[in-house]
Amino acid sequence: MPTDFTCGLVLGAGGSKRLGRPKQTLPFRDGTLLGHVVSVARECDFDQLVVAIGGAAGEVREQVDLSGAEVVVNDAYGEGCSSSIAAALAVVDERCDVLVLMLGDQPGVTAETVRALLAGRGHAELAICRYDDGRGHPIAFARSMFGALADLHGDKGVWKLVDRGAEDVPIGGRIPLDVDTPEDYAAVR
Repeated sequence: MPTDFTCGLVLGAGGSKRLGRPKQTLPFRDGTLLGHVVSVARECDFDQLVVAIGGAAGEVREQVDLSGAEVVVNDAYGEGCSSSIAAALAVVDERCDVLVLMLGDQPGVTAETVRALLAGRGHAELAICRYDDGRGHPIAFARSMFGALADLHGDKGVWKLVDRGAEDVPIGGRIPLDVDTPEDYAAVR
């Protein structure tokens, strides 16, 4: 049986309004916050890796290790993460069967989490991690969902799709924190 062609999409285009400075370039471990998430995505052995950037794109390109990824600049990043997904879909390989959506400000997600999501999704069109305290990223979308993804608007569009029906894949532990505020950043460090 052929294996699915899987694309990882890391969303790193946000404007960091609540944080007050580009969160993508915040120091984290041996590099930057976004660089750490991209590194985890590289560990997942995706057939294709796409990173969407937008806010502070110049600084991000200078300071973040984006090697091994196709970079998409979303100039409409202020319209929410849905605009980054739409921009990224334009470069997703036509052979792609499954798209795994990862947040560039969620450094607690591991390659093991992504592998568990992919293994546990079966043939579901939409699968999401079910942590001990609720649903959270990463999320896997079958190709049949790409049209719906491209039509989303705003920051919560993906959650509307999830609410309509998604396969829950059990993942131990709490939902990994995402960094939106200085307090979040302190907590993930």
